[in-house]
Amino acid sequence: MRALVVIPTYNEASSLRRVVESVRRTARAHVLVVDDNSPDGTGELADWLAERDYGVHVLHRTAKAGLGAAYRAGFAWALTSGYEGIGQMDADGSHAPEDVPRLLDALRNADLVIGSRYVPGGDVRNWPRSRRLLSRAGNAYVQLWTGLPISDATAGFRMFRRAALAALQLEDVRSDGYSFQVELALRTHAAGLRVVEIPITFVERIDGVSKMSRGIVAEALWRVPGWALDIRGRPTAVAARSVAAPTRH
Repeated sequence: MRALVVIPTYNEASSLRRVVESVRRTARAHVLVVDDNSPDGTGELADWLAERDYGVHVLHRTAKAGLGAAYRAGFAWALTSGYEGIGQMDADGSHAPEDVPRLLDALRNADLVIGSRYVPGGDVRNWPRSRRLLSRAGNAYVQLWTGLPISDATAGFRMFRRAALAALQLEDVRSDGYSFQVELALRTHAAGLRVVEIPITFVERIDGVSKMSRGIVAEALWRVPGWALDIRGRPTAVAARSVAAPTRH
């Protein structure tokens, strides 16, 4: 499967080279860096990496417009470029590049594979208790309102099958942050597509600054009930299948 991993960036110069080179070394995938005009030189570093590796591509945006907007632009580029597997991961090293082949392998029998912190075998390292509680509460909030049968709906480590991503009508997606991840999961569920969660270990960044903010949390709080009401208002609903893949030993 010809695959691409989209990596959005804003001020990630301290970790980008390590992540991109690790993906290229360990995974059967190209990389697209989507940079929002980072003032720390991330975009220039991405160009330097692309000059040295045919499998690295760069999409420059003119301003910081949010995670969701960056992913929409990157996914559109990937679809236009003909990739069959289209993934996403963070630039800060929280997601292990060596897990990308596992997501691709699982995609053989799925439309969306989520690298999950909250299925058996998944883990989170170096987060304070408050951040763990916030993440758990966010996923519980989504499940309570929507009934979405996914353990880690806010996860940012994913791989889509091309046809599935194309069916999600990305041009209509306007949410950002956590809520962007949730909205795509909900759209996948509503389309009756097969979702598989595989366990991953998420490690808190060691470089740079987290982009988490009160605004991101607030957006999820008000968007999720709206999506839930929309789902309940539909005359028919197609139930998607969410499957937790077995833990590897």
